[in-house]
Amino acid sequence: MSHSYQATAEHTRSAPSGRARTAAKGSRQAPQHRPQAGYTLAHGKHQVRIGPVAFWIVVGTLVIMGVWSIATGTYFAFRENVLTRLIGREATMQIAYEDRIAELRAEIDRITSRQLLDQQQFEQKLNTLLRRQATLEQRTSTMSNDLMGTGSIPRARKAAPLNAGELRLKPRPINDTVIFKAPPDREARLQSREMPTHVVRVAALGNGAGLEGALAHVSRSLDAVEHKQTAMLTDLEQHYESKARNMRSVLDDLGVAIKRAPRSDMGGPFIPLKPPHPGASTFQKQIYRVELARVHIDNYQHTLTAVPVRKPVTGPVDMTSPFGVRPDPFNGRPAMHTGIDMRGEIGEPVHATATGRVTIAGWDGGYGKMVEINHGNGLATRYGHLSKIDVKVGQHIRIGEVIGHIGSTGRSTGPHLHYETRINGEAVNPQKFLRAGIRLGSL
Repeated sequence: MSHSYQATAEHTRSAPSGRARTAAKGSRQAPQHRPQAGYTLAHGKHQVRIGPVAFWIVVGTLVIMGVWSIATGTYFAFRENVLTRLIGREATMQIAYEDRIAELRAEIDRITSRQLLDQQQFEQKLNTLLRRQATLEQRTSTMSNDLMGTGSIPRARKAAPLNAGELRLKPRPINDTVIFKAPPDREARLQSREMPTHVVRVAALGNGAGLEGALAHVSRSLDAVEHKQTAMLTDLEQHYESKARNMRSVLDDLGVAIKRAPRSDMGGPFIPLKPPHPGASTFQKQIYRVELARVHIDNYQHTLTAVPVRKPVTGPVDMTSPFGVRPDPFNGRPAMHTGIDMRGEIGEPVHATATGRVTIAGWDGGYGKMVEINHGNGLATRYGHLSKIDVKVGQHIRIGEVIGHIGSTGRSTGPHLHYETRINGEAVNPQKFLRAGIRLGSL
């Protein structure tokens, strides 16, 4: 059974039927009836009349449902492909992100490794500089305390009068008429150099050049300190070696043997000085040579304390009679003068010219009141014509100690000091020893 629907649209302005025209003509007074606009759905004998608004609502709804049905079908038809593409795209992006993350991690590892390596190299360089600084400070301490005996190297200063225990020698000139004259008092000393003792702050020394620049700056500073220390030690070594050579030359010229006898008021276990091993540094070798030179100088100075190289009187005096052959002052005949005569005032002090022990202290013929001191090594000195004697036989005498006073006792024509120097009992010219004292005074 088939159904058919028919929709008929009636319009308000459609032509009237014949009956309607007849009725109109018959009675124009009757009210006119206008049909309503709309759509009619017919199905067999049944008709459904729908307004235009409802009709278009129904049509719109059907269209929307059709479009929705088509979209839904298309989605379900192509859903797998879309999902596959989306998943593939996400996987590709994830792989790309993972690769990028791996690259960044590798870069971080490289940077970290490089930083660690740079840090290790920096620490190694810094440790090297710190070791150099500690070595230089130790060298400074060694040079200041061991070689100089104090914490710093003093400048040259005026020497004080010598005592028995002093090692420095200072002869006294006789007068301007003698061929030798004492030079101005001077000492060969090294100027003090102030060494840095504070810890260097590396970060403050960069000056914008980074850590490498700071390390280079510190390294240059340490090089300068090391250069100064080397130059200072070289000068000190040359000074000691030159002084030792000159002192040995003086002793050789005087014919005096180096004393090696034990010294008084000293002691301790014997610990020999070991030479540096073959692989020792230049600094250690220089220190060893300087120490040896100091030992030689100490031996020479100890020997020279018993050598009469100083003058026996204070102040400038005149030498009235030299050593050697001269006319006798009493009879005018040629005679041998075994010493030198130095004019002075009665009562002026007479000093010992070297350490020793008194062997004669009293009247001795033409010498008058005379003192003889035995200095060892066959050396002896005599002091004649004294007005007063202040020492006794057997007494130990120190350098510069007053042993008596100038006078005119014995075979003398006026107040003066008769001074003799003897080697193994034989008189020698005292000027030889006094000139040697002048040479030693310039060291």
